Amino acid sequence: MQAVIATGGKQYWVKEGDIIKVEKIPLEKGEIVEFDQVLMVNKDGEYIVGQPLVEKAKVTGKVIRQGKAKKIIVFKYKAKTRYRKKTGHRQPFTEVLIKEIKL
Repeated sequence: MQAVIATGGKQYWVKEGDIIKVEKIPLEKGEIVEFDQVLMVNKDGEYIVGQPLVEKAKVTGKVIRQGKAKKIIVFKYKAKTRYRKKTGHRQPFTEVLIKEIKL
């Protein structure tokens, strides 16, 4: 069974056993997370599409780890004024193992 879930302003196509990186969720390692915003489910070739969400559908997962992505360099520059500013950003994420898709 496969599903499309929405979390953190993004959509993810998942199936049981997948490991996905989502926007940071304030949970500890090993805790269970439930995604109740299920947009679509594929059950044995039959697609169930929500309007906008599928009723009574949930995807459960387990938090594997919390981390930060690679650094992105942010460089601001203005010509002829000696203005230069260099900063960096590392986006936090949560890695989740998809355990079960319920209908």
